Amino acid sequence: MDDNKDIQFASDLRNVITRLIKKLRKQSPTGSQLSLTERSTMALLDQNKKMLPSELAAAEMITNQSMSQVLNHLFELGYIIRTASTTDKRKVNISLSELGESTLLQFRHERNEWLANAIAIACTPEEKKVLQQAIGALSKVIDLK
Repeated sequence: MDDNKDIQFASDLRNVITRLIKKLRKQSPTGSQLSLTERSTMALLDQNKKMLPSELAAAEMITNQSMSQVLNHLFELGYIIRTASTTDKRKVNISLSELGESTLLQFRHERNEWLANAIAIACTPEEKKVLQQAIGALSKVIDLK
């Protein structure tokens, strides 16, 4: 019986987290012009500072050809910079431009602002404390290898 309750709890939690993620994706007017993969690619570049297109494709689990399309769109928008590798002129490093960095910060700010407002409106002080406590537990689950 406990196994069934654990599985139902896991299912309920997964559903709520999935719905929250979908809702957050819609809360960035700035980010609405980009696909999820484009936004995720920008976040990877923010974390790693520069990457090869093949590294980005592998991280996003898409083909090199699909990543090329993503990078072309981000380049057209002025969000990325392509720089020839100093060790191998055949390779190109990709990094965020200043505009890309500021746009990524804007996406994050818009989503954070929406979530903070939603929590303030929808949750009691006690519920806010429960959410704060859940961050630690959820982090443990995420970090589990």
